[in-house]
Amino acid sequence: MKEAETYLEMHGVKPTAVRTLVWDKARQQTETFTLHDMEQWMPHMDRSSIFRALRLFAEHHLLHTIDDGLGQQKYCVCRCEEGHHLNHIHFTCTRCGQTYCLEDYRIPMVELPDGFMMEDVEYVVKGICSKCAK
Repeated sequence: MKEAETYLEMHGVKPTAVRTLVWDKARQQTETFTLHDMEQWMPHMDRSSIFRALRLFAEHHLLHTIDDGLGQQKYCVCRCEEGHHLNHIHFTCTRCGQTYCLEDYRIPMVELPDGFMMEDVEYVVKGICSKCAK
């Protein structure tokens, strides 16, 4: 637990008991997850407390938030280089609903018209994942 507390403090997040528990569970995940997943993994914790922690982690760039294109908000642990937040492509399987972080595939630069300024970008590709294609 001490490692989680230290990591949160390093990223400007006050490590309360709830935040530390939620972060400890989130950082164990290798794939995307939902608020519902976290509720299942932490059945004795209040839904709103989990949601507030996840939202705070996203604000501090500890998590990416993903609109999977199927109406579900998902999260993945940000594994970006220190001080350099890289936006990567996500792939959502239309059969199983799993969303994958394709960290080796960067979102292509998009030229915008004069007067427009990009603040954030999401890039979700929908299709059939390798597990479902078998």
